[in-house]
Amino acid sequence: MADRQQGREGAPGRPQRRPVVALYERMVEAIRGGAYPPGSTLPTEPRLAAELGVSRPALREALILLQEDGVITVRRGVGRTVNHHLPPRGFEFLKPVEALLGEGRQVVTTPLARTREEPTDFSTQHLVLPAHGEVRFWESVIEVGGLAACLTQEWAADETVAELLPDAVAAFDGPGARTSSMLGLLLDLGRGLPLTGSSTIVATTLGRQRGAQLGRSADTPGVLVTQVVRLDRTPLLAAKHMLPPGAPALPVWQAR
Repeated sequence: MADRQQGREGAPGRPQRRPVVALYERMVEAIRGGAYPPGSTLPTEPRLAAELGVSRPALREALILLQEDGVITVRRGVGRTVNHHLPPRGFEFLKPVEALLGEGRQVVTTPLARTREEPTDFSTQHLVLPAHGEVRFWESVIEVGGLAACLTQEWAADETVAELLPDAVAAFDGPGARTSSMLGLLLDLGRGLPLTGSSTIVATTLGRQRGAQLGRSADTPGVLVTQVVRLDRTPLLAAKHMLPPGAPALPVWQAR
């Protein structure tokens, strides 16, 4: 449940951010803030619903999600207990990589490719792709304070994106594509929607092609972040972000 995009409600006709998701996040923040400390037993459903000012059906759904994510444990005869070891938060909020790296700094996104290509093993693995056709592919260098800080590669299937966010395809073809990552545009259009991101981080070397694009040698060490962004359970975008030495640190929250 980490990496949630938060914002205003979406426009009419778009999927709306589920109230249960907002309630889930509200309860997690209350737990982390000490309102319901680890080891404590949550109030009964009627009392908790009254305290939070929500309906019991919505509360029950949120409690199920909290149990599934390991935030609380349910025991017969005891009730719902807040776990002592809460799951780690990961990236606290879903943001485009240029926003994560460039907070308080000058950021320039330079497009290297804005095209369509045949599906790759990576895009096929992480996206719902049509049986035939091409996938949208973007490649960008993100400079922070004049330093080439990240090489970003992004893939999206237009059919899936158009179905769930009808305005996104037009935005991808518009002028914003020259100054933004694909995720940056997607988040602007999807404010208020239950967008989530999951990421993996590995240490590697840049390699010949990526090294040339970042102005480094092929054997330069780097960090590779692989990311998949979903609307509910449907993947909208898959990305790889290669960060060389000297790139700004990615802020990551953890808790126990």
